[in-house]
Amino acid sequence: MTKADLINAMADKSDLSKADAEKALKAFTDAVEDALKAGEKVALVGFGTFSVGERAARTGQNPQTGAKIEIAAAKVPKFKPGKALKDAVN
Repeated sequence: MTKADLINAMADKSDLSKADAEKALKAFTDAVEDALKAGEKVALVGFGTFSVGERAARTGQNPQTGAKIEIAAAKVPKFKPGKALKDAVN
């Protein structure tokens, strides 16, 4: 499903116009992004939890040259699905 498909599905299920559904999706993604930047978790009961994880610095290898490279530590977004979402998929 693409972003356009998601906007169409949201518009159909909520009786919103496509423009309003797009605004709602943009507002949701912006709110989640802002919360994660602030180091907060976003928990949607039954759907899942968005959080920020830490990835430690490590040594990697360039596959073309075989040279060792240092990969810096990074923060990465994570998503853990909730029970209701898992049950709906299975």
